[in-house]
Amino acid sequence: MNKDQVFAFIQHIVPQKTLSRFVGRIAECTNTSVKNTFIEQFVKKYNVNMSEAINEDPRSYRNFNDFFTRAIKPELRPITEGDKTIACPADGAISQLGNIEYGTIYQAKGHSYSLTELLGGDAELSNQFLGGKFATVYLSPRDYHRVHMPLDGKLIKTIHVPGKLFSVNKVTAEQIPNVFARNERTVCLFETAAGPMAVILVGAMIVASIETVWTGQVTPFSKQVQTWDYEKLASIELKKGEEMGRFKLGSTAIVLFGKDAIEWESQLAAEVETRMGMSFGKVTV
Repeated sequence: MNKDQVFAFIQHIVPQKTLSRFVGRIAECTNTSVKNTFIEQFVKKYNVNMSEAINEDPRSYRNFNDFFTRAIKPELRPITEGDKTIACPADGAISQLGNIEYGTIYQAKGHSYSLTELLGGDAELSNQFLGGKFATVYLSPRDYHRVHMPLDGKLIKTIHVPGKLFSVNKVTAEQIPNVFARNERTVCLFETAAGPMAVILVGAMIVASIETVWTGQVTPFSKQVQTWDYEKLASIELKKGEEMGRFKLGSTAIVLFGKDAIEWESQLAAEVETRMGMSFGKVTV
């Protein structure tokens, strides 16, 4: 086996959730010595640009999770203007983007995965995105880890789907089939000017939790698929560029739109770096 295959094999045999929960406890630790050591080593290893943070002092954060989900200076991430312009939801890099063809989404060379499986097995929901568009944004450890709204939207439904916690980096996507439809994830469905829009927050190895602004911590939650119908529960509307969720340790956000609803910006392609708020595409309906 080559090194990439070894890395993938190790992920199958390690206790993913035990490891992730253990790291999560350390990330919540407020002991000054522990949290400062953890944060400072992380900043050094991943070359984190603290000058972009509202609070630039790594040692002043209450714990590692507060540092990791740090707020960024708003002027550094202006939100693209215009009712028909789609904003990029997160800092990171494009993993893949393109068309949803025959109910599948492209993951990497030789690998695609089921749209219906990604959405927790809800065939009725997946029908809304058949023939539509997808974009997958990978958030690396050094990135800003809050996810923002691509368009104004009214929350319709949230689905928590339990699953594995494989890494979601480029190597894993190329080695492990169906990784995004196998990992723990939170599906957020909105009604927008472009019709239905889904933003899926995908968990990963040592991701302590996923949060949304309307629920707080969503994962870890349950061993069963759980659905919240916000058309019945509450009226929640978010503007383009508003925060909608965040990761405690890095992961991936996937955005879906329906058929003939949008077009991605022509310069976007696999491995292109992204910044939250930049122009990501145009509404065409």
